[in-house]
Amino acid sequence: MLFLSMLAFSQSRTITGKVVDASGQSPLPGVTVQVKGATIGTQTKVDGSYTLNIPGGSVSLVFTFVGYKTTEIAVGTSNTVNVTLTADVTALKDVVVVGYGTQKKQEVTSAITSIEPSDFRQSGARNALDLVQGKVAGLQITRTGGSNPNTSPAIQLRGVTSLTGSMSPLIVIDGIPGGNLDLLQQDDIASISVLKDGSAAAIYGTQANGGVIIVTTKKGVKGPARVTYNNYFRKEYKSRIPKFLTADEYAAKIASGEINATDKGYRTDFVDLLVNHDNLTQNHNLAFSGGGEQSNYRASVYYLNQEGILKANERQQYGGRLSITSKGLNDRLTSQFNLATNFNKANLLTDGGNLQGYYTFNPTYSPYNPDGSWYFEQTSTNELARINQQTDIRQQQTTSGDAKVSLDIVKGLKGSIFGSVTRDSWTEGGYADLLSELSVENYDSTGYAFQASFLNIKYAVEPTLEYNITVNKNHNFTAIGGYSYRYEVEQYFDANNYGFVNDIFQENNLGAGNMLLTGKAGMSSYKNDNKLIAFFGRVNYNYKDKYMASVILRHEGSSRFGANNKWGNFPALSVGWNMRDEPFMQGVTFLDDLKLRAGYGVTGNSGISNYSSLVTMGTGGNYINPDGVWRQTYGPNKNPNPNLKWEKKSEYNVGVDFSFFKGRITGAVDVYKRITKDLLENVTTQLPPFVTNSIYANVGQVSSKGVELTLSGIPVRTKDFSWTVDVAFSNSKNTLDRYSNELYTIKYQSYADIGGYGALGNAIRTYEGDRIGNFYGKRFAGLTDSGDWLFYKADGTKAPADQLDSEKDFAVIGNAVPKVYLSFTNTFKYKNFDLRAFFRGKFGYNILNTMEMFYGSKASLPSNVLETAFTKNGKITGGYQYSDYYIEKGNFMKLDELTLGYTVPFKSKKTFQSMRLYATASNLFIITKYTGNDPDYVRDTGLKPGVDALNASDDRTPYMGTRGFMVGLNVGF
Repeated sequence: MLFLSMLAFSQSRTITGKVVDASGQSPLPGVTVQVKGATIGTQTKVDGSYTLNIPGGSVSLVFTFVGYKTTEIAVGTSNTVNVTLTADVTALKDVVVVGYGTQKKQEVTSAITSIEPSDFRQSGARNALDLVQGKVAGLQITRTGGSNPNTSPAIQLRGVTSLTGSMSPLIVIDGIPGGNLDLLQQDDIASISVLKDGSAAAIYGTQANGGVIIVTTKKGVKGPARVTYNNYFRKEYKSRIPKFLTADEYAAKIASGEINATDKGYRTDFVDLLVNHDNLTQNHNLAFSGGGEQSNYRASVYYLNQEGILKANERQQYGGRLSITSKGLNDRLTSQFNLATNFNKANLLTDGGNLQGYYTFNPTYSPYNPDGSWYFEQTSTNELARINQQTDIRQQQTTSGDAKVSLDIVKGLKGSIFGSVTRDSWTEGGYADLLSELSVENYDSTGYAFQASFLNIKYAVEPTLEYNITVNKNHNFTAIGGYSYRYEVEQYFDANNYGFVNDIFQENNLGAGNMLLTGKAGMSSYKNDNKLIAFFGRVNYNYKDKYMASVILRHEGSSRFGANNKWGNFPALSVGWNMRDEPFMQGVTFLDDLKLRAGYGVTGNSGISNYSSLVTMGTGGNYINPDGVWRQTYGPNKNPNPNLKWEKKSEYNVGVDFSFFKGRITGAVDVYKRITKDLLENVTTQLPPFVTNSIYANVGQVSSKGVELTLSGIPVRTKDFSWTVDVAFSNSKNTLDRYSNELYTIKYQSYADIGGYGALGNAIRTYEGDRIGNFYGKRFAGLTDSGDWLFYKADGTKAPADQLDSEKDFAVIGNAVPKVYLSFTNTFKYKNFDLRAFFRGKFGYNILNTMEMFYGSKASLPSNVLETAFTKNGKITGGYQYSDYYIEKGNFMKLDELTLGYTVPFKSKKTFQSMRLYATASNLFIITKYTGNDPDYVRDTGLKPGVDALNASDDRTPYMGTRGFMVGLNVGF
């Protein structure tokens, strides 16, 4: 036996060859070359060549590569095996993920956009959806928190669909409905699919009014074990800082008498004191993958440390993801298991809201007293002292696990069951020192501490049956039916206390504060849950890949709605026609593909608070009883509504997919109209018979319509150089059709409280029939000789503000929702170098510049003011007024990302399979006439868009504008 083994080994030989593409005969690097039935294998080099030692005897080599047909070649007596791989049209076009499965792209009849990692943004993502900002026509992703690492973007698809319910798309991660985006890292994502229209989203029923975003993570693939390591380092710099008076300018105006204040003799840049000049963000991701014929795996771990441009503002997180796929029962049984976890620690003390106090602080002061202690005063907050004397730390842990087992029961029939659990919990604690400004001014210099905790658990179980049959070779039917059960429970607790004698315990021993004994400590908690059950089905029909149809029905019930409206039906129908395959198109040689699509679908919105339809009890005051004991009182705090039901959105979509000149120009055009009825809103009720003065009810209707264009082109493509252009364009109009119904009447609703000085009210007022986001207010008519305000009345005459009637004289003075979103990407490749420039902009809208309103006026003196208080607005002597004087065009176009990369060509791949180095600059420049903060950070979603501010009174706390520079490395072993 030993002799025979040695003989067999002596007969092993070395095979060499080259693998090229069939169409262009270009070399294919990274092709897996494996001995059939064995674990012996290698991969091709950058020039497509390979070298492989194979055992003696008659063997076959298997060549596999993503996007190409797997090819098997029998090895004869020759030691050279050259292979030409043919593109697998099916593989290239069948990777569209839809609800509860996948479809061939050529069979898709709905408006679905799928984004691959090669198209992701490269500037480093805090949130997975940052990767596709500007990449999907109709999907608005706005970073209202700027580069603050502890904020998430505002997300909206095709306009406003609700008044008080959820407007964000449903997130589905590897089949988990309502998936947590914190569990996603950019290096673990395989694709992101956006189901934009109702005919695609209807299969998700009451959670799909805002559309559906499906994220698929990377899985293991058959082949040798692979190791990849990706990292990047990023540094942020200040950008677009408001032009307040410098310390020297402020002191000069004190000296000239223009500012009535005291020059303390210091020259302080207070805002710069809050800047973390040493900020550095780093990300590391290490992944292992591989597999054989029966099973494969992929495991990854990561570490991300994000440091904001402001001090006391960072986020550290680490975690991992594991995916295992196995087959059994002669490949009839397939099991898929996924486990992901994330640990993060966030410093929440700074969110951008504290900039207001330091922008406007007298810059001739110092943050310190002469003795070195912190300087405090009653009318302001010493923000530098605050971040040194207070803490606010949140520690969060999120884990999800899911499993799917599928069995091929008989030919064409497959049964599956999917289950998942997601657990999200956090604890947050903070403390203010005894000597802190907060403690000194509010808690008798005795410190202040708080702790809070939150737990959310989501369960989902979804069994399905799928059947596929082909009749007479040309008629293909695919049907899927299933049941969905989801249960969610959450609970919260918080407590606070003060009256500490020292700072030793901080927030870790709340009982040490003596206010607990006096009844001045605080405590609250809650727990609630909801359940959702659904039955759903979809049938797809395909005739010769030319005529397609899809029918969907989902029957769903939710515990959140009234006893009379627990259940609803959500149908959808879509059809498609591949015209390219028709005989009359055969002579059109420049056309590759042309498909017409049309769809109609109904979705719902259950994104409201739990128990919204029920009467709930709340606490009243504490009253003394006859026995001398103080007791808490209870009573109803909400009217019941047994008729409460979900909002229903009906949507029509017509689209065209096209490809010309052998793929040199590809794209899609979609035209849509959507109508949401039975809007959920709080309406005023009469006392009695109702127990409170409002009720949550279904009233009104909102609609939107628009056009979306996605276009990709390759103007230049040679052996060594290529230039690719990708464009995403969308235009939309969102209208509040009506507020009222037969029971309740609402004339208009006001949104976006301006806040700040002057009690100026709301910036936005929406009447029935108006566009969403209309600014409503006074029209500027000039100034009096003394510099006071004049405004137009309805009859065209001019009058001061106190003579105007808000109901008669106010008018629409702008709109805060962009009419056009546009982005385009230029990608250049020369040999091993690549360069990508990504531009993004918004057009046809307005922004209310409240920073200019409050701090561009002498009325704010002696607080520091903008330069414009003495230039553009120098003649204004009146107080604070909201009018179109402060409404500006928000139009902008920015170079959002510029990336230069280099792929290292390895002659031998024994150690390194691939390596790419890159450098990225983000937010390099912006072209705009808007004079406030970066307009890209101003909210353009929801019902209160377009209000730019330096205002800590609500969620409009603009983070400091930044420009980022990043270097990264991707290595494969």
